[in-house]
Amino acid sequence: MEKGIGKNIAVPLAAARVVLGWLMVYAGAAKLLTPGWSAAGFLNGAKTFAGFYAWLATPGLIGVVNFLNAWGLTLLGVSLILGLFVRWTAWPGVALMLLYYFASNALPAVPNGFLVDEHIIYALLLAIFFATNAGKYFGLDSLCGKKAALEQ
Repeated sequence: MEKGIGKNIAVPLAAARVVLGWLMVYAGAAKLLTPGWSAAGFLNGAKTFAGFYAWLATPGLIGVVNFLNAWGLTLLGVSLILGLFVRWTAWPGVALMLLYYFASNALPAVPNGFLVDEHIIYALLLAIFFATNAGKYFGLDSLCGKKAALEQ
């Protein structure tokens, strides 16, 4: 194990990584397995930056957005569960969570609080996974070389 991180941190870090991974796989697979699923309704109902999200829902872009959304969630989840390329997938995952956050909230109000909802928590966890190189703890990144794990 890396200096400074013992089992008392590595085990819950790995558990959080796998649990969040399962959540992402489930969300992505649900989209992939639902015939005719589209993000257009969600995007057109955006509460913040409505013009930007409406643009993403235009006929020329919605196919790409749907593909990136469903497959992005699924592959992010697989990466987290396996602990493989976690540092490569964490930042796109943060970006995706922030896109969900702004579209689904009329800031500063959020459904059950003020400013913070589940998307912010997921984004923070993904940033922590990046910062700690969480894939190295009980994950396949521990088997990869330093370059694959993006260590400097």
